[in-house]
Amino acid sequence: MNHPCPLVFRALVVCLGVFFLSGCGRKDASTAAGGPGGANQRQAVEVVPVKKRDLVETLNLVGSLAANETAQVRAEVAGVVREVRFEEGQRVEKGQVLLKVDDSELRAQLAQAEARFRLAELNFQRSENLSEQRSMSQAEADRFRSEFAASTAELSLLRVRLDKTEIKAPFAGVAGARNISPGDYVTAATVITTIDDLDRLKVDFQVPERFAGKVRPGTPFALKASAEERAVRGTGEVYFVSSVIDRSTRSTQVKGYVSSDAAGLKPGMFANIELVLERRPGALTVPEGAILANARGTQVVAVKDAGGEKTAEFIPVRTGLRARGYVEISPVQGSLDEGREVVAAGVGALILFPGAKLDPRPARPEFQPAD
Repeated sequence: MNHPCPLVFRALVVCLGVFFLSGCGRKDASTAAGGPGGANQRQAVEVVPVKKRDLVETLNLVGSLAANETAQVRAEVAGVVREVRFEEGQRVEKGQVLLKVDDSELRAQLAQAEARFRLAELNFQRSENLSEQRSMSQAEADRFRSEFAASTAELSLLRVRLDKTEIKAPFAGVAGARNISPGDYVTAATVITTIDDLDRLKVDFQVPERFAGKVRPGTPFALKASAEERAVRGTGEVYFVSSVIDRSTRSTQVKGYVSSDAAGLKPGMFANIELVLERRPGALTVPEGAILANARGTQVVAVKDAGGEKTAEFIPVRTGLRARGYVEISPVQGSLDEGREVVAAGVGALILFPGAKLDPRPARPEFQPAD
């Protein structure tokens, strides 16, 4: 009679062998399909091509508009106002008479001075003739010569004072509010009106000291201001950069002329300034998200074609100008030409290493900076 134990033992061995073989088969299939730990595993990445762009570094500031020229018109000769010859808000030309001060007293003084001048002139001519004939002493001749010179100077002085009774516009512009009326007494301290030259506007703003070295006469800027419930845009360029830094604000004063095409702007208005600090035409650029900074330095992960396989190549780069989400790069080692694809987003979170197999896909538009 046979014992049943050997049959049971053989059945158990067969079952364990089938289980072991089936497990090995699943592992091999998983590895062949590129599962975890497989030799053919590919990392899905979003890529963009390296591209040459014209980069512009800008600085946003605030400023105030001002007239090209502004002057407070005052009288140089005190007196009673006899006539006002301008209207408020009127366009005036350079040299136009704005106001007339009473000159009756000066005209009387001028008549006296002219009489003294004629007498001094006659005495001077006689003394010259007598001096030539040696009929007059040199001291007497010098006295008549001095009197003639003094009367000439007095006459010139009164004529200048008489001319200043007419207050004239120092330059072409627009007259402001009138502060006097006929019959008022004006002095050198009296502000008659203001004249503003609006043919060209200026803008005044402050530049932080760290950027002051990049601003110079001729530096362009864009301007935006609100006028009449609408945004007015214009351009201009810097014409003045202060040579000192304000200790209280750590900034320097900068002034610029605004182009004449920005209609609707007025002196005193607030303006947003976009100052162009530097231009870099044809710079090799990538999105800022493509830059990988670690202990080994700054790198980009480029897509390398290795025998039909797409693999990761780490290329050390030197970064330059940054503008609008893009950064200028130049390779320190290796080659990185325009059109070469680089991993554009998620570089810091992806598990990548040199030679890693990649599954490159175009970067989604919403994750790319706008050109």
